[in-house]
Amino acid sequence: MGQSDALRGRTAVVTGAARGLGAALARELANRGMRVALLGLEAERLEKAARPLPVETRCYAVDVTDDEAMRRTAEAVTDDLGAPSVVIANAGVAEGGPFATSDAASWRRVIEVNLIGSAITARSFLPGLLASHGYFLQVASTAAFGSAPMMSAYCASKAGVESFAQSLRAELAHQRIGVGIAYVHWTDTDMIRDADRHTVLRELRAHMPPGARKTYPVQRVASWVAQGVDHKSATVYAPPWLRLVQPLRPLFPYAVTAVSRRALPRLARDSSVEPTGLLGVGGRADWHALRRHRSEHQ
Repeated sequence: MGQSDALRGRTAVVTGAARGLGAALARELANRGMRVALLGLEAERLEKAARPLPVETRCYAVDVTDDEAMRRTAEAVTDDLGAPSVVIANAGVAEGGPFATSDAASWRRVIEVNLIGSAITARSFLPGLLASHGYFLQVASTAAFGSAPMMSAYCASKAGVESFAQSLRAELAHQRIGVGIAYVHWTDTDMIRDADRHTVLRELRAHMPPGARKTYPVQRVASWVAQGVDHKSATVYAPPWLRLVQPLRPLFPYAVTAVSRRALPRLARDSSVEPTGLLGVGGRADWHALRRHRSEHQ
């Protein structure tokens, strides 16, 4: 019996599941016969994503940066669906623009959601994963390979989650919990489409080699990631050819700096280089939810 068959009837948890890659991952795991818990900020969007799934699902509106709310949610998932066998820390936001003029609150929010939210997700669901000898998958990015200009918070957060997952893997190996890292490239989500509306971010991507700037359909990316879940892989590459790039990582900072030194002055002359704020519909939903939460607790 393969790992995919072994997961049938078990419980998967996906954060950031209201749209984009998270919703696509929920579909892939449901099609593999797993019960799915969809976590995210937007209750209505979660319900919409869950409605067509062919398995038992539950939706939980929760902020992954809220320790206590995530602890309660993990308990509710276990009560409703059973101890999770798979937990995917997918929730993420991004912003672009010069670091010097970036909004401190939105810059910090990227770190909070992407890095701290992933750690809170792991901490909250570890009791269930210990019970099931399960698998924790951290969604990272090729931003962990080579940090790009104008994306300092996002790149820092994805490098951080890579190191976090590697540390967690070593710490939990003797307890028979698998920890994987999914390196995801350009994916057709509202975050990437929104980034392409900003001239500087679009032009910087255009300076990448042709194959490296290709955008992949979200369901195809989810399929690659789900195959990694099937095998409890330590590393998952979406697309798979990214595996060949790993040995070149030490060269990337030099290449990025060389390109940026030439391209950024021209882009600054030709267009306004301003902070973008949180990108995409999901990013704006996160920002509105954060401001509402803060106003309610003032």
